[in-house]
Amino acid sequence: MSVNSGNRLASLKQLPGYVLRPYHGHEDDGAMAAVRLGCAERDRVDARSVVEGLPTAAEIAEASAKLDDPSENQALVEHSGGVVGYATIRRWQERDGTWLYLHRGYLMPEHRGQGIGSAMLNWAESRIRQLVQQHGTARTAVLGANAMVSEQDATALLLDAGYRRVFSLVELELADLRQLPDRKPLPDGVRVGAVDPSSYRAAWKTVVDSYAEAAFTERWTFESFLASAADPTCWRAAWDREALAGVALCSIRRRNATVGEIEELSVRKESRRLGLGRALLLDGLRCLREHGAETARLYTGTANPHRSYDLYEDVGFRRQNEHVRYRKPI
Repeated sequence: MSVNSGNRLASLKQLPGYVLRPYHGHEDDGAMAAVRLGCAERDRVDARSVVEGLPTAAEIAEASAKLDDPSENQALVEHSGGVVGYATIRRWQERDGTWLYLHRGYLMPEHRGQGIGSAMLNWAESRIRQLVQQHGTARTAVLGANAMVSEQDATALLLDAGYRRVFSLVELELADLRQLPDRKPLPDGVRVGAVDPSSYRAAWKTVVDSYAEAAFTERWTFESFLASAADPTCWRAAWDREALAGVALCSIRRRNATVGEIEELSVRKESRRLGLGRALLLDGLRCLREHGAETARLYTGTANPHRSYDLYEDVGFRRQNEHVRYRKPI
């Protein structure tokens, strides 16, 4: 099964009335957003999620524009002239050199259980194998897929297709930024303050170094870091005398100014267990509150070796959902 590069539609074999076709650009963004909304109740999607919520048509357009070839790496399923599902493929290189080709599919609940999800998955795997051949990455490439724990249908589909869970992220929420714990004294010579541009490279290096021993993490260049610095108002750093010892990268959500996000919280190995993580987190949360945020979100790996989960719960964050990464050999 393939998606033709033109405007023709490809039939889904043995599924009368369903067709698979390429992404046509902005004219499809609204229909794709409607698919996501149609899946929300069945899959218990958290609209406020900072990992994967309910994107608008504009956000889908923005994400599509970042794909290598949106028309070839996105496929839509139509039924009776309407879009009822879609799948997307993207790739990146991880720190250990692995090329991860990740596919993500969405199908409205009333169209599940007929083999359409399997057909979408087969299309994605076939397309990824074409890409791997084109890119010459066969020795280091793997298939990847995401699913929330609450997405029972997607989880069952992936497991039946031979995918295995490799890690997961837990998303947490602090429901009321008016209720923050008191600060605790810091060791002598340690101070917390805003991150100015002269410290950006040191802040980036602190985050990158904190993932040095973490598996399945994407390579993050300094250029990518700078691209994320659109609003560093609530970025916070901790200095141990003159050395930058830790950072908290906090921001207001672009789509909802009442929600703040802790994008990164990293403390250098030699400066841990001194209370810097807690101080950075609370200072960042206070800054978010001062700039209009009412709640805050973050996510962390379930296998985080630095016990940051304990810190977040101690400050008042509570678990919302779990996002699982699955893999399968090419």
